[in-house]
Amino acid sequence: MGYLREYYDNIIRLQENEWQFIAAHFTRRTFRKGETIIAAGAREEYLSFIESGMVRFFVPGEENDLTFHFSFHKEFTCAYDSFLTRMPSEYTLQALSNLTLWSISHSDLQKVYAQTQAGNYLGRFAAEQLFLAKSRRELSLLKYTAKERYLQLFTEQPHILRQVPLKYVASYIGITPQGLSRIRKQIS
Repeated sequence: MGYLREYYDNIIRLQENEWQFIAAHFTRRTFRKGETIIAAGAREEYLSFIESGMVRFFVPGEENDLTFHFSFHKEFTCAYDSFLTRMPSEYTLQALSNLTLWSISHSDLQKVYAQTQAGNYLGRFAAEQLFLAKSRRELSLLKYTAKERYLQLFTEQPHILRQVPLKYVASYIGITPQGLSRIRKQIS
């Protein structure tokens, strides 16, 4: 849980008793590469911090899945809308590599919010970060061409290009793998 503590300490200085209370509500979960973390149609029960590995978010399709987000090492991840609303998720989360998570259940998170001031602050911070990422992603899809979105990955999220298979990168920027191949040839 060292990375989780480090993440929290970069945001707010926790008192040791607050950290102990928060940490006691997290459990370790592991997934193998390719394994489903939560399937579309299931309700998200956990907010998770990635100790190691990466996660792909996608809408399952009959012919092709539509990838729309990735989460990486030292980030929080979950089907957040399902987690908040307690409704089934409309998308799937999949381990893109072997994955180790530290997870807190919805009910335990409510206890942390109710009993610690730091928990409330951290929850608000995490929600704000998720909102900002979602807003940037939506604006990118509305304002830029596929080529421009691909070039943005070089400057804003180069780790995606280094770690994620190209077929998922193509889906993420809204094109086919063949379209991505053409873009890559144009810029090389």
